[in-house]
Amino acid sequence: MKKFSRRSACNRARAGFPAGVCIVAVCLVFNACSKAKTANSGAAEDTLYLYNWTYYLPESVLDKFREEYKVKVVYDEYASNEEMYAKIQAGGGGYDIVFPTSDFIEIMTQQGMLAKIDHNKLNNVGNLEPRIVALAAWDPDMEYFIPYYYGAATISVNTARIPEFDDSWKSWDIFERAAYKGKMTMLDDMRMVIGGALMKLGYSSNSANKAEIYAASSLINNKWKPNIMRFDSEAFGKGYASEDFWIVHGYFEGIKEEMGGNTALASKTAVFIPREGAPAYLDGMCILKDAKHKELAHKFIDFFLRPEIFAEFADYFNFPATVNVPARALLKNKPFLPVEEFLDKTMLNYDIGEAIQYYNSSWFETIRIGE
Repeated sequence: MKKFSRRSACNRARAGFPAGVCIVAVCLVFNACSKAKTANSGAAEDTLYLYNWTYYLPESVLDKFREEYKVKVVYDEYASNEEMYAKIQAGGGGYDIVFPTSDFIEIMTQQGMLAKIDHNKLNNVGNLEPRIVALAAWDPDMEYFIPYYYGAATISVNTARIPEFDDSWKSWDIFERAAYKGKMTMLDDMRMVIGGALMKLGYSSNSANKAEIYAASSLINNKWKPNIMRFDSEAFGKGYASEDFWIVHGYFEGIKEEMGGNTALASKTAVFIPREGAPAYLDGMCILKDAKHKELAHKFIDFFLRPEIFAEFADYFNFPATVNVPARALLKNKPFLPVEEFLDKTMLNYDIGEAIQYYNSSWFETIRIGE
């Protein structure tokens, strides 16, 4: 069963900060449950070790890279930034490339965990969307990361069950509709949910203002939570596909995966980013400081940036080609939302430092208690 926890496993605390309990918990879960292989740090130069999100790269892309460069690729997966971070920090894996989200890229850069990227070895960096590159204020010259994908959690609506749905519903206010109480879910993801509430109130999704964060928490607790069945980052796609839930906040690739061949439901599914905006994520390709195969790592990054390869990746998930401009003309499948929806309506989540304590407090003490 595919899981779509994306950024939620232990995101209540900031990695790289004094949050030992979170890190220890992740390590214990990893030791007990991880299916990832352990890379051999002494392996030959013709093997590349990748550590990426679960179900986030088509096997066909890996096969093309293997065939062209006549190399082996070991591909391991993780379900959260925290799981990845804990394993790398503990010295495990022997990986060459990891794919963290922007706030963790910032943290890992500050902690000296990443190697500098040699742009002289990359021919396809010019394909990147300038507006997305400009978001990386912590690394404007892309010395330590290359954008992999820019996206956001969206809201999916079953219009067969809710025929009155129209453009006027495309707001975070949709979760205030008591008529659909028990038929809605939201992600179990602190930054995505509180960030959405902040943007609904006209604030930044990266607010460090205690009063603003608690106002967002109050909105969630008093207006949204009474109507949703649960906060769910793993089974929302399955619940939507089975039509147990009609309004779902989550990652569309998870919903699409679970709908499978149900074209009737797919044709009746409306997907949108709220007009007030939504928090976004930017995942990057980073070469680890201790990587044993840096030359091959650069080749993979440049390979992935080719328009035809990025288009193959995007088509597999019905993604818009947010990161790669020339790939947009090569897409064979219609994306579930246009590129401009993501570029115009979202706000990238950043590492917010010590202000994370206010989010933690809101999420645990206001939202979680009493469920």
